[in-house]
Amino acid sequence: MSAVTGVALSVLCGVLVLGDRPGALAWLGIAVTVPALWFVSGGAAGAGKGAADGLLASAGVAVQYLALGQAGPGSGLRPVAAGRVAAVLVLLPDAARHARRLKLPPVRCVQALLIGAGAALGLVLYLLAAQRQLLAVAVVLASLYPALPVILGVALLHERISRSQAMGLLGAGVATVLLTLG
Repeated sequence: MSAVTGVALSVLCGVLVLGDRPGALAWLGIAVTVPALWFVSGGAAGAGKGAADGLLASAGVAVQYLALGQAGPGSGLRPVAAGRVAAVLVLLPDAARHARRLKLPPVRCVQALLIGAGAALGLVLYLLAAQRQLLAVAVVLASLYPALPVILGVALLHERISRSQAMGLLGAGVATVLLTLG
């Protein structure tokens, strides 16, 4: 839900507030992306559970994408660093209150750091993309991230995917081509 709504909010803001004007192929790619994300994420299963959390998360994702999209090329990586610092500062008080439950073995700490570094890398790549093309297009391409764990699960863990996930992966591929050509 957060990926789908985050895309919709970001595209609407890009078009209505920032004046983005995607071409016909890009609009078609955007239209294909929304159901593709829903299907690849297994949207129908448990859609009502945690809906409020999903909507709140999508608003946060949209704000982050929009804020990074406003950073000029001269800002370097400072916008991403500021966002990461802000995230830590927001989470730190809650983490401090529950410090006993958050004790992790060293290997888990390393894994968490690697995941955080991967997320930061993703934001850096999005920042660079948003500086080179319409925000509405960059945000949609970046929002196709739910397809990656599904692809990795199939390729590395030999997981089976549902028919709807397969449709979502196909839609994500089509959307990527349309957005690239548009």
